[in-house]
Amino acid sequence: MTDWLEVRRGEAPLIVSFPHTGVEIPPELEPRLVSPWLARKDADWWIDRLYDFATDLGATTVRTRISRTVIDVNRDPTGASLYPGQATTELCPTTTFDGEPLYRPGAEPGPAEIEARRATWFDPYHDALAAEIERLRDRHRAVVLYEAHSIRSVIPRLFEGELPNFNLGANQGRSCDAALTAAVAAACDTPPFSHVIDGRFKGGWTTRRYGRPDLGVHAIQMELACRGYMDDPREPPTPQTWPTPYAETRAAPMRAALVNVLKACLAFAQS
Repeated sequence: MTDWLEVRRGEAPLIVSFPHTGVEIPPELEPRLVSPWLARKDADWWIDRLYDFATDLGATTVRTRISRTVIDVNRDPTGASLYPGQATTELCPTTTFDGEPLYRPGAEPGPAEIEARRATWFDPYHDALAAEIERLRDRHRAVVLYEAHSIRSVIPRLFEGELPNFNLGANQGRSCDAALTAAVAAACDTPPFSHVIDGRFKGGWTTRRYGRPDLGVHAIQMELACRGYMDDPREPPTPQTWPTPYAETRAAPMRAALVNVLKACLAFAQS
């Protein structure tokens, strides 16, 4: 396995994918960026730590350590927008979620470079993910692919107001059985947390690509508001204020709910 791609195999019918926790940027790319901090600002901070119990449940985990600024493995590789008409970022992002340019003028990646990045990082990530799905499908009647994400609670360019704590994406019911969505939503229905199904985030390319309930592969995305496990200031972040550290005490209730979420995924797949 390549040093940037981490696959930890379990035997339970559950795969947890971490496409955006990586912060590694090739050294030769850094001089073209406005700043390394901007390039890492939109990472799904500390999510792999928040879910570090997943392997204890027998889940398989797949994670890239490469920053989403280099290439976003949860975007359509053709370049098609997942959310037409709404602000979003590209396969190889050129702006942050807040709309700030990531590259110095004229230093943005062109088509040939984007294709090279896809061959180097995007395709191997999805080859690994597809192989794990196939391995587990050979052993189980059904498999759940769970996409683990997080985002700052307030990003006016992307959504109005404050994001709910738990944002479930099932591609309007197309990427997984309704019973799985209901079970995950029930596990999220824990005071003081709020949740929504197919709200602003309906699932990225991975959820839409692999979710085939008719073939026994059920894909669901969970976008967490960062305030559930770390200090998440409402004002625009700066290098001095973001990211804040993982907060064990704050994270404990959300982590407990997420244990129940993954147990619900397992119970569905094993039913």
